Amino acid sequence: MNNMLASLLSPPSPLLTTASSQQQQQASSHHSLRLPPNKQPLTTTLVAAAAAGLLLLSPTPAPSRADPEFSVYYGTAASAANYGGYGGNASKKDTAEYVYEVPSGWKERLVSKVEKGTNGTDSEFFNPRKRTEKEYLTFLGGIRALAPLGAVLDNLALSDVNLQDQIASADDVSKAQREDGNGQVYYEYEIAGAGAHSLISVTCARNKLYAHFVMAPNAEWGRDEAVLRRLHQSFKTIDPAAPPPVTES
Repeated sequence: MNNMLASLLSPPSPLLTTASSQQQQQASSHHSLRLPPNKQPLTTTLVAAAAAGLLLLSPTPAPSRADPEFSVYYGTAASAANYGGYGGNASKKDTAEYVYEVPSGWKERLVSKVEKGTNGTDSEFFNPRKRTEKEYLTFLGGIRALAPLGAVLDNLALSDVNLQDQIASADDVSKAQREDGNGQVYYEYEIAGAGAHSLISVTCARNKLYAHFVMAPNAEWGRDEAVLRRLHQSFKTIDPAAPPPVTES
């Protein structure tokens, strides 16, 4: 009995131990060969593929539209006798008497010497998509001060047939007076006509009357009102003793 118990408790034979270890290693090696070699789970692969498909199918975002840009026009209001030819008074800052802004893309209409002498038109710009959407300035010499608010508009219409027709058919004509920081007085007129809309600013300086016009057909007015009002508000005369202003666009 003691010999049998001792045989059961004694350590196994080295041969048996080695054989058993080899069998376990072979089994382990056999199972490891069945594992896939470091591949991602199927669900991860499908999710990545779906995300890539969405990126390819998603439309590219449209670029944001920038606000319209503006340039500053410097006008000299030179008389017809001193007019330097077609477009000769453009952007002469050193002799400028007035300024106003012009939208980028608008075109300048060259004013003839005859036109300058007859109706005082000094400068004009227009929208090439719709030529009747425009801004321009006229001036008249020998005027020391503004007449009453109501009389000035009627006097301007005497030399402008289109303005006469617009006033005659207008649904509303508003009039106002403002004064800038230098004490310069401006008359402001807004004419809502049956077919067009006009903004007019009038002032006196250097013994001259300056009238700045912004006009547009009603369709363009409805689309570009904010831009057109900016043009209207940008007009100002320049103090002869002061340097030309630098207007930010």
